[in-house]
Amino acid sequence: MDEMSNISNILSVLDGYEYDNSDDIIMLIAENFRKRRVEKNIARQRMAKLSGVPVSTLARFEQKGLIGFESLVKLAMALGYTSEMKSLFSAPKFDTMDELDLIRRKKGDKRAYTKSKKR
Repeated sequence: MDEMSNISNILSVLDGYEYDNSDDIIMLIAENFRKRRVEKNIARQRMAKLSGVPVSTLARFEQKGLIGFESLVKLAMALGYTSEMKSLFSAPKFDTMDELDLIRRKKGDKRAYTKSKKR
């Protein structure tokens, strides 16, 4: 293992592990949701009533990570995570200075492309 790879592995451990694929992130969110629900001593049936999400949907989410976005938002709100859901994608992120410059130039735009001029 080269030195850079080793450093990367150490940093990912320090950063609470790095999740590189959507399946890992989905299951992490489902697991975290279940932990928060259990910590508050809320049974699935009660959570279903609080959120309006069917028990079967809740069980499928906790076990397999499968859920529609609207249902996820309802569950998050029922657990008191409304502000966290509202802040998703709220802050711009950039990886390079060029990307930061592009973000600054596009701030306030409503589309990801420019209209082509008619000839």
